[in-house]
Amino acid sequence: MKHPGKNFFILLIAVFLLGSLAVWQFTRRQGNDTAYRTAEISRGDLLVSISATGTVEPEEVIDVGAQVAGRIISFGLDAKGKTVDYGSVVKAGTVLARIDDSLYASDVAQAEAQLLSSKAGLQRSNAELSQAQQNWKRAQLLGPSQALAQSSYEGYESAHKTALAQVAVSEAAIQQAKAALKRAQRNLGYCIITSPVKGIIIDRRVNTGQTVVASLNAPSLFLLAKDLTRIQVWVAVNEADIGKIHPGLPVTFTVDAFPGETFRGEVGKVRLNASMTQNVVTYTVEITTNNSDGRLLPYLTANVQFQLQQLTNVLQAPNAALRWSPPAEEGSRERSPATSQTAEKGKSNGGLWVVDENQQPRRIEVLTGATDGTSTVVESADLHEGMQVITGISLPNSDNGKNEGGNPFLPNLHRNKKSSTSSTK
Repeated sequence: MKHPGKNFFILLIAVFLLGSLAVWQFTRRQGNDTAYRTAEISRGDLLVSISATGTVEPEEVIDVGAQVAGRIISFGLDAKGKTVDYGSVVKAGTVLARIDDSLYASDVAQAEAQLLSSKAGLQRSNAELSQAQQNWKRAQLLGPSQALAQSSYEGYESAHKTALAQVAVSEAAIQQAKAALKRAQRNLGYCIITSPVKGIIIDRRVNTGQTVVASLNAPSLFLLAKDLTRIQVWVAVNEADIGKIHPGLPVTFTVDAFPGETFRGEVGKVRLNASMTQNVVTYTVEITTNNSDGRLLPYLTANVQFQLQQLTNVLQAPNAALRWSPPAEEGSRERSPATSQTAEKGKSNGGLWVVDENQQPRRIEVLTGATDGTSTVVESADLHEGMQVITGISLPNSDNGKNEGGNPFLPNLHRNKKSSTSSTK
């Protein structure tokens, strides 16, 4: 059995809920006045720069290798009388390492013996030549006759020529033996590895007892820096920025080893050989800097800024303000008269928005200039230092924990609400 009173009561509750919801939506829309986030137009200095990452490198590095194969038997002594190691300061000619020379000493002894043998052969050849010359002279005096047969005459002549050739062969053998001896002595000398220049050892790549094998590429034993008072920073610069880099351009850089400290240098050279990594073309730029105090160590990572342009006392606007524009509304919005008048004053390539007396955004046409990535130089007769420009929209928040504009059916909970911001790039 149906109860009409119960159905009416349910309908009444539904109407009340729908009405309350409508009133809540209306009050919510009325209370949502647009609030704008703003930033200040400032005047000051602006630095236009390009940022990149590089590596600290010694200006001149020498790779000391071995030209012979053998076992490392000992290391030399540095300028302080200590065994050559990482960071050792050495002079030109300082012994860095010694290789076992027993085999090469044997080669020298063998070459010396061969030279003596060749010299003995030359003496024998000279004696035979002297005898052949005397016989040939007597044969020439007699000539082919009844006293000397024609065949004997020709035999003496041939023996003389043969003796001359044998002397030449012996002399060539001596020269060959001398060359072999010189080569053996040179290889023996290579067993003592010396420093070619004065410098500091950055890396020692062998240990005592280790065998080095010389092949087409000489094995590297020591890495020697000639002068660490002048050091370089090698920076990979993108092809889009390389056209702005030129020798003499001032540079600042920092290293993680000395936080908060800035080092200075200048562009020394732009290398022409480009490298490609994942379809990104980069060029290596050499930066020279003074390291007279020796604080900068080789192979530190440097965060580099190329100082392209330094502007002083210029009007600047935040880049966020130049990117912002009012959100699209229903229908098309016509440009306000103030905006049109500003645009007629001159050519512009950007715009800033300010809040007018009616709390509505108004556009100001500006001419933009250089930027440092955060702020941009702007020019306009309608701008002045300290003016507030719009950077975004802030939605209204509830105050004092009241549930104003909230759901009327929810309890009055004290909650912190975050404001949302919208901006158009």
